[in-house]
Amino acid sequence: MRWPWLSSKTEKDKQSLVSSDDFSIATDWSHYRDPRNIIPVIVLTGSAFLVSSFYRSYLRRVPQAINIEPKFWRKRSLFGKVTSVGDADNFRIYHTPGGRLAGWGLLPWRIVPVTTKELRDKTIHIRIAGVDAPEMAHFGNPAQPFSREAFDFLKSYILHRPVRVYVHKRDQYDRAVGTVYVRKWLLRRDVGLQMLKRGLATVYEAKSGAEFGGLEAKYRTAEKWAKLRRKGMWGGSMKGHESPREYKTRTAAQVK
Repeated sequence: MRWPWLSSKTEKDKQSLVSSDDFSIATDWSHYRDPRNIIPVIVLTGSAFLVSSFYRSYLRRVPQAINIEPKFWRKRSLFGKVTSVGDADNFRIYHTPGGRLAGWGLLPWRIVPVTTKELRDKTIHIRIAGVDAPEMAHFGNPAQPFSREAFDFLKSYILHRPVRVYVHKRDQYDRAVGTVYVRKWLLRRDVGLQMLKRGLATVYEAKSGAEFGGLEAKYRTAEKWAKLRRKGMWGGSMKGHESPREYKTRTAAQVK
């Protein structure tokens, strides 16, 4: 009589065990190589990858400028609703990728917030590329002439409206510098260009880092014509005139 813990497997048990080699021989792998099974798997996997890539590139919301992926700069645009205008050449948008085609403004879960609390850390700070508007009063410095007019124009032109921003780079203030377009009577208008034409901004002048999105010549022509027609800031006496760049350089030197 064998003790249970000393007993070995019976012949029947041994026969029931199948080696791995026997199993591989017995298994019919042709089922897995059948194109009718392989093709649907490839199609489904590829489709899932394409949908995921499309969502990440076109439908995923970007909350702030610091979240814009490097591959976006100089290649892509952002569509969103202007939630506030901070100065005469910068504002904030709430990114609404896909616009109404993606349900923004139509679906309950696709509504742009309105309160400051709801919008906190959820908007992209935009700096209009290629232009420099007169500086408003801040940090104890007085406002430049026509700064209020420039601010009022920008606010009336884009606030609470959808805009498209072709982003070029992120500046030192974590703003997305970009060329801004807004629809007016079914026509797409370059916001920076419109400000130049009205004499409410100058062409951006800097030793380095200026961004124009390929529109510098067009912007300089618009500024030239505004001067000739004495539009906006060019309408009064030019004696003692100070450009926004000169103003910022002077006030920065005073701080030092």
